[in-house]
Amino acid sequence: MSIVRCHQSISLDGYTAGPNQSLENPIGQGGMSLHGWMFETAAWRRMQGMPPIPETPDSAIVEGIASPSNAGAYIMGRHMFDPNRGEWDESWKGWWGDNPPYHAPVFVLTHFPRQPLHMQGGTTFFFVTDGIESALRKAGEAAGDKDVHIAGGANTVRQTLRAGQLDELYLHIVPIVLGAGERLLDGVGALQFAPMTVVASPGVTHIKYRVDRQAAP
Repeated sequence: MSIVRCHQSISLDGYTAGPNQSLENPIGQGGMSLHGWMFETAAWRRMQGMPPIPETPDSAIVEGIASPSNAGAYIMGRHMFDPNRGEWDESWKGWWGDNPPYHAPVFVLTHFPRQPLHMQGGTTFFFVTDGIESALRKAGEAAGDKDVHIAGGANTVRQTLRAGQLDELYLHIVPIVLGAGERLLDGVGALQFAPMTVVASPGVTHIKYRVDRQAAP
């Protein structure tokens, strides 16, 4: 049976994106500062063909995010796939070029139907119009004995939590305060999280939580 997992970089005040998101600034003002720690790792530089630097614990985590060994399918929201709203501009094929990094089926939540989009490297985007439960069911079937990863954004994570279907939440907590934007855990109800692992470095603290649905207060 698939485990449903999610990685999210988050500010100290709980935001995964800054205010005023736009096509030019898709994760909002200050949002890129949540991900700067990734770009300073040996793993990221290796992926980009840049000169090597020493390995760190952060580097191992980036390696796991970018190339999860047991990812069988992904789920993401419409706004993570496409900056536009309303009916599809079918010339838009995502932010990632012809060979997206997923290399597995990706189920995109949307209110507007669209035919599956087959990309290079084994990624196919499927567009799900009947909600998170349907997306989770389809992703679980596609993943088989592998895991389902919730790619984002925050609204999709919240829907998965409200559906009681998220098993593990891996937060990468960056020591900044954004003050506004999109908060990850608003409106998810009463939940309890059990820490599984903690990795600390100067620029970010990584905490993997198990979502303990039986122990909610």
